[in-house]
Amino acid sequence: MKTALLFGSSGLVGSQLLKKLINNKNYNLIKIFVRSEIFINHPKVQLIKTDFYNIENYKEEIKGNDCFFCIGTTKKNSPNKDEYKYIELELPKKIAQIAKSNSVSSFIFVSSGFANSKSAGEYLRYKGLVEEKLQDLQFSKLGILRPSFLLGDRKALRIGEKIGIFFFKLVSPMLIGPLKKMKPIAADTVAEVMIKIANYNLDKIIFESNEIQNIA
Repeated sequence: MKTALLFGSSGLVGSQLLKKLINNKNYNLIKIFVRSEIFINHPKVQLIKTDFYNIENYKEEIKGNDCFFCIGTTKKNSPNKDEYKYIELELPKKIAQIAKSNSVSSFIFVSSGFANSKSAGEYLRYKGLVEEKLQDLQFSKLGILRPSFLLGDRKALRIGEKIGIFFFKLVSPMLIGPLKKMKPIAADTVAEVMIKIANYNLDKIIFESNEIQNIA
């Protein structure tokens, strides 16, 4: 039986992941790190109210077998550049470093399609830089998922993203070969594969969106 560490349990992927971890027999304890108190009543779940700007204070709590990182933001929700950079770049690196120092076996990270440390755009550049840091840390098992547009019920309405999803749904039949990784994918599917990566030897580190779909 294993302990899961979950960061981002209230998000689109994270909320699906929490449900699946609760129902997965491989885990008897799920530690969820949250900014504010939420009501969840399940014997497998331990809620840890967390100040993410002082994440080092929670080193003793970041202990377990598999760490799942789903935290992300948008420039609309984090208009301050320093805040945006911290959430997208510094926070995942800090949590990964703490997890590694605590001998956490696996780290499973939700990145983004086309992540690249040399990208001109901050979002894709930060994701790429985190990917490089995770690989440098040499976890026993590392999973980097690069989903395309995520399908699912969001708490916040993102008009631009909805338009993008609608467009790519229309053109999906034409997305073949290298373009397959641009097809929209369900958040539920991403969550399912995150658990599979943590529990099976898939002999890969980076999973493009179409590869995530194939594994599911």
